[in-house]
Amino acid sequence: MNDKYLLSDETREVSGHRLRRIKALKEIGAYARAGQTGGWIESEKNLSESGDAWISDEALVFGEAQVFGDALVFGVASVTGNARVSGNARVGDKAWISDEAWVSDDALVSGKARVSGYARIEDEAWVGDQAWIAGKVRVSGYARVGGQMRLAGNEWVSGEMKMTG
Repeated sequence: MNDKYLLSDETREVSGHRLRRIKALKEIGAYARAGQTGGWIESEKNLSESGDAWISDEALVFGEAQVFGDALVFGVASVTGNARVSGNARVGDKAWISDEAWVSDDALVSGKARVSGYARIEDEAWVGDQAWIAGKVRVSGYARVGGQMRLAGNEWVSGEMKMTG
């Protein structure tokens, strides 16, 4: 057991993974008060014991996925596979992060966006709406990708670009 959160007895099955709801043991930044329940994880390897990283609402983190630093996963978002959410990144709403994807720094992935493969969403980038990012795509800087935009392969969207479709 760590001094940040505990795994409650409340469980649910998702895609063959047994998840447990987390409960804050102390105040975790602006995300949780002591005693407040959070989202769902498969094991303590999914949520770092250090920093203010948190999983709230009905969000799911399982497999080898990790949330650390001061990152937040909220809403009904899912982080699976070997995905990572770090820094001050936010993943929320109904977003899905999977495979080896990484969301870091101050990036935000929201809406029904999907990020997979070896994609990197970093800096102050935003991916939202129903955008789909896959492969070795990198979205960085102040780039915005939204609408129903699809990016795959070895694309790099950076700076202050805005892409919607």
